[in-house]
Amino acid sequence: QVQLVESGGGLVQAGGSLRLSCAASEIIFSFNTMGWYRQAPGKQRELVVSMTRGGSTNYADSVKGRFTISRDNAKNTVYLQMNSLKPEDTAVYYCRATRTMFSAERESWGQGTQVTVSS
Repeated sequence: QVQLVESGGGLVQAGGSLRLSCAASEIIFSFNTMGWYRQAPGKQRELVVSMTRGGSTNYADSVKGRFTISRDNAKNTVYLQMNSLKPEDTAVYYCRATRTMFSAERESWGQGTQVTVSS
């Protein structure tokens, strides 16, 4: 079972920045995709950004130009740099990884890290 551990969340004022980290227990290059999702109170979990093994990215329109995903293969860690934060970015942020096992795609989730943006 893949372990994903997020960190870096916290309380920040609007316009500020945070960097989230997702440390994986296995080599991240083994994953088909890695990404970040978020869930605000009373709302469904939504995609923030995903990245394929080849480096292609898919950002939610709401974060384009403000958030950047990156990875450090040597550290088996994926990052989410969040700039120009808005109160509507407040949510629990989850790391997700997918890979193919026994001809089926399997997903793993982290426990989440809270991001709160004050106005």
